[in-house]
Amino acid sequence: MSSPAQPPLSPAALDQLSVNTIRTLSIDAIQKANSGHPGAPMGLAPVAYVLWQRILKHSPRHPQWPNRDRVVLSAGHASMLLYSALHLTGYDLPLEEIAKFRQLGSRCPGHPEHGMTPGVETTTGPLGQGIATSVGMAVAERWLAAHFNKDEKLVDYRVYAICSDGDLMEGISHEAAALAGHLQLSNLVWIYDSNHISLDGPTSLSYTDDVKSRFAGYHWNVLTVEDVNDLAAVENALRAAEKETSRPTLIIAHSHIGYGSPAKQDKSAAHGEPLGVEEVKATKRNYGWPEDAHFLVPPEVAHHMGSAVAKGEKLAADWTALHAEWAKKNPALAAEWLALIEGKLPAGWEKDVPVFPADPKGLATRESGYKAMNGIAKGLPFLMGGSADLASSNKTKIDGETSFEAGAYGGRIVNFGVREMGMGAAMNGMALSGLRAFGGTFLVFSDYMRGAIRLAALMELPVTYVFTHDSIAVGEDGPTHEPVEQIMSLRLMPHLRVIRPADANEAVVAWKMAVESRKHPTVLALTRQAVPTLDRTQYASAEGLRCGAYTLSDCQGTPELILIGTGSELHLALEAAGKLREAGRRVRVVSMPSWELFEEQSKEYRETVLPKAVKARVAVEAGTPIGWERYVGDAGRVVGQVGFGASAPAKVVFEHFGFTVANVVAKAEESLAAAGGK
Repeated sequence: MSSPAQPPLSPAALDQLSVNTIRTLSIDAIQKANSGHPGAPMGLAPVAYVLWQRILKHSPRHPQWPNRDRVVLSAGHASMLLYSALHLTGYDLPLEEIAKFRQLGSRCPGHPEHGMTPGVETTTGPLGQGIATSVGMAVAERWLAAHFNKDEKLVDYRVYAICSDGDLMEGISHEAAALAGHLQLSNLVWIYDSNHISLDGPTSLSYTDDVKSRFAGYHWNVLTVEDVNDLAAVENALRAAEKETSRPTLIIAHSHIGYGSPAKQDKSAAHGEPLGVEEVKATKRNYGWPEDAHFLVPPEVAHHMGSAVAKGEKLAADWTALHAEWAKKNPALAAEWLALIEGKLPAGWEKDVPVFPADPKGLATRESGYKAMNGIAKGLPFLMGGSADLASSNKTKIDGETSFEAGAYGGRIVNFGVREMGMGAAMNGMALSGLRAFGGTFLVFSDYMRGAIRLAALMELPVTYVFTHDSIAVGEDGPTHEPVEQIMSLRLMPHLRVIRPADANEAVVAWKMAVESRKHPTVLALTRQAVPTLDRTQYASAEGLRCGAYTLSDCQGTPELILIGTGSELHLALEAAGKLREAGRRVRVVSMPSWELFEEQSKEYRETVLPKAVKARVAVEAGTPIGWERYVGDAGRVVGQVGFGASAPAKVVFEHFGFTVANVVAKAEESLAAAGGK
């Protein structure tokens, strides 16, 4: 005899069952991994449920649908909240993957990683980076809408970010929030999990900000949800944010960390460690959940939350039809759109890039880089960026373009203000949205941006960093503004390409490579001072930069000495080579603007440039010498900068620290002697 059919759940009961499914999936995965952060997923499950089930415009089977709403989990430690919501709403994230949370090869890593998990919009974890990245995403949506929308609203999406007290404590949150408020990015919503607990204890130990007043001061719309378990209140706040037209919105969502745990709710112990087997059981009893059931998804919840698939299919299909009509009316824009979405460059993008004639006076590479960038901008309509209030010095202004401003979102010049940290993360958000983002500051201040640069490298985003004033030749500004260790430290970062062009034509090729890149962020380290434009009829083509290092000037037969120069110091190596040749030495001069590009070349090519048989070598670079040993070897020498710089005119500083022809020649003779030469 069959059992009687169960009556259908009431809407309220189904809502609660769905919320608790998010909670129990999260705590089960964390307990199985014996590692993770259960507190935030337990507390924020109602927010995730309302957001994914009632608010978001998304298509789980088409996670890259261009007009989807974006969700950034800035509080990346709460990753199981995100994975649970994605699984339940039908993304390609099966239960087996959730059961492998934090294990090698799982699509559910400890913190969200872009490109690994469908539905994860950006890599997060370092607190503050996610919310700052969301600002760049919101900037991109506004620009894309201004550029592509005609009669049809092709681009019309919102950006949501879920953040913690830790996100708002980080200084980057100030820079990002201030910029978003200034730009009136009403398409941006931050949901602040206010649970009053951090890892070390109550937030009152270190954090007593009046968050509401703080964000009102940034010109944000600030809303409050007193208890996130009130689903109607959560939805009402999110709907109110949708109606805001002139300000970004912060929703202060009061929650209980570790909600439902008898021993750990509202305690720091719920933040960063599994509940424990017995506490998981006790918590499930509180939820009315079978305490011995693991990774349970009730069929009612699977059907209810899985309805997002059909809804998303219709949204994506309707948009595809809209796009087809729009493309017929706007074929030129449609070609641009396709290039942007596919990450490709439009045909003929490089036709206006300049070629510089030989000139002994030359140009600063910041100046030639500016001319190259402007040539590229003419053929690359979605090249967009600016600087940290240094456009006139970094030379990062697109001529003839307007600024991206509140209410006038069609400009390609972003005035980031003195906000290097915020700028770096915003560039990541722009790049994740398809734009070719660039941003400039002085090389020494790249340190402020390092967290964002690292995430760009980790995500393999093709952003371009224009770092000018690249050596102690900054001169009078003194050691606070004179980079010494920055270039070498950036070279340590995987996937990041660092390029120090030596003259105007190398600067052109460097810029070309930056925008041609599909998976590498690029640092362009450019000079403040003028450097000669080399006569390429006498020297090798600047296209050699594409190989990272190339033989610029050679001798008859096998060289007995190789001089390696980068950036402005290549010219010093050339002068020294002239003196050494006068003395009868067979000298090869190698331009080595990029270690990373050189290491990408074949072993055979590298041997043609730096043959192992030639032991006498001198590298010349106005930065720390540490690391050059790999290219100069035991017998080699480095003319580098051991300590910090000094305040004086550039020529005086260079002479004082040994960047002279005489010193390079002396080091060359030392290396020849060490290598056994005469």
